[in-house]
Amino acid sequence: MSETMQTQALPVGSEGKRSGGWWGMLALIVTEGSLFGYLLFTYFYLASQTEQHWPPEGLPVLFMPCMNTLILLASSVFVWASERCIQRSLLSWSLTAMALALILGGCFVAIQLNEWSKKTYDMTSDLYGSLYFTITGFHLFHAIVGLVILLALLLWIALGYFDHRRYAAVTIGGAYWQFVNVVWLFEFLTLYLSPYLY
Repeated sequence: MSETMQTQALPVGSEGKRSGGWWGMLALIVTEGSLFGYLLFTYFYLASQTEQHWPPEGLPVLFMPCMNTLILLASSVFVWASERCIQRSLLSWSLTAMALALILGGCFVAIQLNEWSKKTYDMTSDLYGSLYFTITGFHLFHAIVGLVILLALLLWIALGYFDHRRYAAVTIGGAYWQFVNVVWLFEFLTLYLSPYLY
């Protein structure tokens, strides 16, 4: 009996339709997206109401945030490529793409932490500092959660858990990472580019 169970293939799951996990991730993304929407709205509202110079330290330097944005977008492309490689039964390429996505995501987090350390203000300094560290802090937390998800996917790909019919977890985890990337684009436009417009 145990020999029969060992040779039986694992069930494919929700083939041809969305899995419950996908709908759960979609609900999470909508909820968390709303949170970031409120935070960015608060930023613009308070910026329009304050008499404080905005941002207090002057216009933000764009080089490192631009590089970090490109790094995060590249990681997003590699997550997408990893899923596509699984669909085409190119598992070694999928593993490589996911590893690159994980490395680039780690670089993004490291650069963001380095940028934090160079700020002349902190969360308690003033209104701008509070908003900046709250918004980027929430995003950094989501990015770290995303890295844990990518690491789990990397391990599962390496262990051969996925094939061209069974890869829902990669789709679901990839959707979360794409969400992290989209949120960063809005934060980048808000915190780094919008001060140049007023």
